[in-house]
Amino acid sequence: MASEPSTQSRVMFQATDKTEEPAHRKLGKLTVKYNRKDLQRRLDIEEWIDGQLHLLFDCEEEEIPELEIDIDELLELSDEGQRTRLHELLQECGKPKEDFINGLLYRIKGLRKMSGPLKK
Repeated sequence: MASEPSTQSRVMFQATDKTEEPAHRKLGKLTVKYNRKDLQRRLDIEEWIDGQLHLLFDCEEEEIPELEIDIDELLELSDEGQRTRLHELLQECGKPKEDFINGLLYRIKGLRKMSGPLKK
């Protein structure tokens, strides 16, 4: 039976290019380097920011002025520096913004800065 090549199964492997990895493999590396809980917390904060900006500017997403609140940038600043930076970013907003600023500063407490290619 072993001498009959037509009945034996063969498994062949092809060499793949190491520069291109499947998306699910990249996700695995991402969650190993960054705790899944930290990633979810950051996502929740970013969604909260988005919702609050809609309320502050009282308009649709397309109508919100170009505004990028970089969480990692804020984490590098002192408490007062964070507050000052947020006031600078929100200067076009006519509504009171202290509740938003206080809420954001409270939410980013204890958050770790992300490094590398994850930052946009």
